[in-house]
Amino acid sequence: MPIADRHAAVETTARTSVAPPIPDSSTVNFIAAMGTVATGVTVVATDGPGGRAAQTVSAMCSVSADPALVLVCLHGRSPVNDAISENGVFCVNVLATQHDHVADTFAGRPWPGKQRWDFTCGHWTVGESGSPRVHDAIASFDCTVHDVIEAGTHRVYIGRVAAVEAHPGEPLVYASHTYSKPAAFEPSTFPDYPDAHPAPRTRSTK
Repeated sequence: MPIADRHAAVETTARTSVAPPIPDSSTVNFIAAMGTVATGVTVVATDGPGGRAAQTVSAMCSVSADPALVLVCLHGRSPVNDAISENGVFCVNVLATQHDHVADTFAGRPWPGKQRWDFTCGHWTVGESGSPRVHDAIASFDCTVHDVIEAGTHRVYIGRVAAVEAHPGEPLVYASHTYSKPAAFEPSTFPDYPDAHPAPRTRSTK
């Protein structure tokens, strides 16, 4: 349900970073190489005066823990840009393996019986900002727009995280045009160095 009265439109000024043109052959190689990079799968969603919209996004990462900031990249042609610009808020939904149909739908590849960008796909609730939130997402980061940067073909959003919610599950991973999930494996061994082993992987307290 739109919540147009909850947030006033937020004006953002997109800063531009300029890089020299890349030859076509290099662009093809770059895209092919990047396709091998395993990433998590998220759906970035927004609602408010600019309307409700969402897009599947693999380019997402943390920027800072204090203050809590996250970064997402959207193609400049995505209609979600106009909605985020007017709403001033968005929610990053980190998908689990049971959300492959949600990922496809909001990437414009709906399964039979659904339309592209169809919010009847999956179970949605409303975050504190009013942005749509996948109710059983592994993590959701409800954000206000902190900064916007124009970079090549994409628009980079840095969101100030206002609320976080997390649930157990297996993260949905995407690489080489295929969905998968993480799998643990034994550390590497080296016959010439039998005592070689990884240091304990404990959480840093710094």
